[in-house]
Amino acid sequence: MFRGGIIEPETFGDTRFAERGITVDLKEIEKFVCKQKVSFICSVDGENCPNVKAMLRPRKHNGLKTFYFSTNTSSMRVKQYLENPNACIYFFHKGLIKYTGVMLTGKMEVLTDSETKKMIWKRGDTVFYKQGVTDPDYCVLRFTASRGRYYRDLKTENFEIE
Repeated sequence: MFRGGIIEPETFGDTRFAERGITVDLKEIEKFVCKQKVSFICSVDGENCPNVKAMLRPRKHNGLKTFYFSTNTSSMRVKQYLENPNACIYFFHKGLIKYTGVMLTGKMEVLTDSETKKMIWKRGDTVFYKQGVTDPDYCVLRFTASRGRYYRDLKTENFEIE
């Protein structure tokens, strides 16, 4: 299981799913996620339809449990998360032959406190947020995962994150 940013080796690390011939290793999945330059965030609109948006990689993360993204407070996505926090994020890599994907589902929060905004602020962000870290149109999305689905070698497996 995944607790407080630490993968407990006695529970995961080399858990075998013999019935499908796949080994799920959360450390391996985390390394994979960290290498991806693009992520997809998903929200639910007012008509209960899923919406997907490509984003740069998360600014910060705590294992596979918590991810932080920067975005515009005025964005459609922020409005959707405020109305319905159900969300998922997706990472993938398509090679010449091999495709790998990780979907994490959970809740998305919209944060506007100065401490969190400063925590993920990067030099050059003024291109997007002209007034700097205090720009009212700058906010942070914090995604907290509860479970995931890993696809690799034509096989999938679900896993829990606690």
